[in-house]
Amino acid sequence: MKLPIFIADAFTAKAFRGNPAAVCLLENKLDEDMHQNIAREMNLSETAFIRKLNPTDDFKQSSCFGLRWFTPASEVPLCGHATLASAAVLFHRIKNVNTTLTFTTLSGELKARRAEDGIILDLPLYPAHPQDFREVEDLIKTAIGDTLVQDICYSPDTRKLLVRLSDTYNRAFLEDLKVNTQDLLQVENSGKVKGLILTVKGEAGGQSSGFDFYSRYFAPWVGVAEDPVTGSAHTVLSSYWSQQLGKKEMHAFQCSRRGGELMISVRADQRVDIRGGAAIVLEGSLTA
Repeated sequence: MKLPIFIADAFTAKAFRGNPAAVCLLENKLDEDMHQNIAREMNLSETAFIRKLNPTDDFKQSSCFGLRWFTPASEVPLCGHATLASAAVLFHRIKNVNTTLTFTTLSGELKARRAEDGIILDLPLYPAHPQDFREVEDLIKTAIGDTLVQDICYSPDTRKLLVRLSDTYNRAFLEDLKVNTQDLLQVENSGKVKGLILTVKGEAGGQSSGFDFYSRYFAPWVGVAEDPVTGSAHTVLSSYWSQQLGKKEMHAFQCSRRGGELMISVRADQRVDIRGGAAIVLEGSLTA
């Protein structure tokens, strides 16, 4: 069996930056355990599988597809960067004729539409609620030690814990922060938390003043120590920072080693538009 496979760097216009995702096109149904085997083989934070919903569908002509995402360890309910990568493959390599694609996923219908300067993802907006520090103190202390914390929120929909660091810290501090992910599975094994978001407010002035907020994301619970640029984390970050800043339009930067930019537009219908670019760096066939 040979499957068309691609690797696209998402939330960037340049190769070798942003977040790489593998994208597989499935002409036929794939054995269930093969999804995980392929994701483990690709060994990226996510591998996306695009499937036809009907036998007569066509990757170039059809506008609606099934979409699933797998880390090397497990299937996940939502992945923004691999959705962006999937849309980029369909739009730019397969030359899909539609302006908007709809993906049927575990998180409902997601849409991706062409834009002049990238692709716009239509994603759910997930609120985060205040979290008692004492309930997550061990997790936070294990991850970042005595780093000062300004706010803590939890998103039950995504099981992500958002930790806002003190406003006395800036982008450089967040980028340089040593985060202990190795011990988090022992500290938090209840299943409540599946991802840790660290975030700081954008700087009022200076070279990086164009960004409203910065973040890093860690998910060792699903086999990803640190994710380079995370669309699903920004479904929570967008809700939080929109309330904190009183803004609907925001420019975000994820401070991983590869780094990535996201343009955010919070909508009134509990959805968020996240715009980003993608660079396809590999295409070929996978033999299984």
